[in-house]
Amino acid sequence: MFRKFTGRHYVDFLRDFHHRHALDWYLEIGCRTGRPLAEVSGPAIGVDPYFRLEGDILRGKPRLMLFQQESDTFFASDFLATNGIRLGMTFIDGMHLFEYALRDFMNAERNSQPGGVALIHDCYPFRTRHLTRDLDNLPAVWTGDVWKLVPILREYRPDLDIIAVDARPTGLLVVSGLDPESRVLHDHYEDILARFTTMELDDHGFDAFYDLVPIRSASEVADEGFGFARAVARDIRARAQPEVITP
Repeated sequence: MFRKFTGRHYVDFLRDFHHRHALDWYLEIGCRTGRPLAEVSGPAIGVDPYFRLEGDILRGKPRLMLFQQESDTFFASDFLATNGIRLGMTFIDGMHLFEYALRDFMNAERNSQPGGVALIHDCYPFRTRHLTRDLDNLPAVWTGDVWKLVPILREYRPDLDIIAVDARPTGLLVVSGLDPESRVLHDHYEDILARFTTMELDDHGFDAFYDLVPIRSASEVADEGFGFARAVARDIRARAQPEVITP
């Protein structure tokens, strides 16, 4: 049986984090309107193949770069390494097919600071129709099969710290302690595809799925100071503010 998460909305959760903390670099995959990206305080990068930005998303950021392309293309360009950028946090909300989300995670980790954080959206669907892989018949709420990253990361990367946050509507998977030197997922990528592509959530079992990682209240995680980002978060008061030179 599905569980529907009813905690704070994920955008509110992210807004609260970004209003309290800055990061050396933040990457968002799947920005579209730019709503969460707009709340970021530090330098940020947004990647989406089809931007439809709403309002001012630059605000007080010292640097903002947008790439209107698929995430695989962005990472293949090696832009981050070429420019000496190490990510503190990545928000993954791109193509909702697990193999894409898995590649986004692998590429983000490879370009992260040691101890960095990845937030993966849509890992907790609450209706069967949310799970479809049929791109020609997508529901209003579509999570695809990104849920598979929960058992994949739990099995192949037990070294990572993983919790789920009950942010509505479809949860956030919080993965911290990233190791840019790890090659485990790269080395097992084809085996993972062979095992998981045809797997259904029913096959895995609902209770077994929800028991894979601790599920935390979004409000409690925020009240406790977002401890998952302790290794990479900076005091927002130390962030340089834009200076008005001319009226």
